[in-house]
Amino acid sequence: MTIGVWILGDQLWEQQAALQSCSHQKNLPVIFIESLQHIQVRPYHQQKLVLVWSAMRHFAEELRQQKYAVTYEICADFITPLKAWIQSQNITELRVMIPNDRPFTQFIQSLDLSCQINLIPNNHFLWSTEEFNHWAKNRKRLLMEDFYREGRKRFQILMEQDKPIGGQWNLDKENRQPPKGKLNTPPAQWFTPDEITLAVITKVKSLNIPAYGDIEPFRWGVTRQQALQVLDWFIQQRLADFGTHQDAMVTGEETMWHALISPYLNLGLLQPLEVIQAAEQAYHQHNLPLNSVEGFIRQVLGWREYMRGIYHFVDADYPNHNWFNHTQPLPEFFWTGETKMNCLHQTLTQVQHTGYAHHIQRLMVLSNFALIAGISPQAIENWFHAVFIDAYDWVMQTNVIGMGLFADGGILASKPYAASANYINKMSDYCKGCVYNHKEKFGKDACPFNFFYWYFLEQHRDKLQTQGRMSFILKNLDKMSPEELNLIRQQAQDWWNS
Repeated sequence: MTIGVWILGDQLWEQQAALQSCSHQKNLPVIFIESLQHIQVRPYHQQKLVLVWSAMRHFAEELRQQKYAVTYEICADFITPLKAWIQSQNITELRVMIPNDRPFTQFIQSLDLSCQINLIPNNHFLWSTEEFNHWAKNRKRLLMEDFYREGRKRFQILMEQDKPIGGQWNLDKENRQPPKGKLNTPPAQWFTPDEITLAVITKVKSLNIPAYGDIEPFRWGVTRQQALQVLDWFIQQRLADFGTHQDAMVTGEETMWHALISPYLNLGLLQPLEVIQAAEQAYHQHNLPLNSVEGFIRQVLGWREYMRGIYHFVDADYPNHNWFNHTQPLPEFFWTGETKMNCLHQTLTQVQHTGYAHHIQRLMVLSNFALIAGISPQAIENWFHAVFIDAYDWVMQTNVIGMGLFADGGILASKPYAASANYINKMSDYCKGCVYNHKEKFGKDACPFNFFYWYFLEQHRDKLQTQGRMSFILKNLDKMSPEELNLIRQQAQDWWNS
């Protein structure tokens, strides 16, 4: 009887469950597969392709050096090399760690192979799917804040016995400062591509398939060692000041004080608990500001685990939800960045160059515009999945369909994150360099964020009134004259026809 392990491209950790389950077996047969078919589902960012394939090749090399019997296949599909490898190695049992993404789990379960397939429970998260489901199943509300507090207690993070350090669970109010004056942001930790990465860049450049974004300069890390360097750099150089301006957006500032570790966490090169504990340890050792440390830990222990838990908890139809019945197509400028709206232009061109934008750019610029302009949730989710370097099905379904677009009707978020240009003007310098006037609701100089925002509120007033946190905002509609509302409605509709 021979056991073999198939390692997927986002499972690149030596302690991952499938490898761990065979730790007793010498010369364990292991296979990695780069499938060209798999990357044609959508036009992925070229840097995402480079990151995943280079990280896979580096990890395969590390396993070779540790005497694993590694096979690395570059092929049109997954099935052909997998069947050939099973036959050549006389594999009687194939072990795969359960994929993070539901469609790929279904794909593996549908395979007709000559050996038994054994799916091993995923250990790349703090909460297993079963543990999250147990927490969620009898609750009237699935608020992230409740889940986050449970996680703090469960893993004893920033706790004094059963109380949060500092007396408060959430210091988010201190973490919403607009950018003022010279910020003096520390540089990011980037890397120069090595031979393996350069070979992957050459390969991706040669592909004759639709792809998105700039492939160079490619500066991301591709190994666990480099991922740990990024984490260490963040803890030393950025964590202390991370909180205060974590929601701010500044022209020319691609990364601010953000950690840039999501691509590495999502590949398995970093593990959530080591990230959280590194931040907690720095808090105790260096007396770092609690608002920064708590705000960062909440993103990993709270949001990341919660989003993944919800993804596996909701029904299979969740990706098709469209509570507002929005059907507008994705504007072409989402792919090109060519728009007069400066906030969108800045964010979209940054994504083209790097595959990255921080959470407020994603939520309050990109998703906000898609929501108030009435773009199809499925179209915008597919775009997010294509263009971001840290994007996966489990990441984008809940973040875009639920959080950004409120297309699930409030399963996940407590209100729609809809905002006018006023928010963007407060939290960024984008409006200063824009042809539109962020104060005008309608007229030739009016910012589209404004007329779309008021049109959205008017159009969906009945539905929005059922959301308790929206009643105060909806009262502002009553202060507008029918003439004003008519002009706003006309301009929003004309925008799509222009």
